[in-house]
Amino acid sequence: MFAYEIHQMRSAELRRQADQERLAREALRGRRAGRRSAGREAPVAESHSQGSRRHRFTRAA
Repeated sequence: MFAYEIHQMRSAELRRQADQERLAREALRGRRAGRRSAGREAPVAESHSQGSRRHRFTRAA
């Protein structure tokens, strides 16, 4: 009987852990979706790497 109770407790703990991980994934997915939708409304930021490809230092001989 003792082994069965340990099994039940471990099973319940694994279920709780899976629920917490699922909630964390859903929250992360929601934040990403929020950033994506907010990004569409925001103006496009200019990148410093676009445009000319001038290097910072001259090439060594």
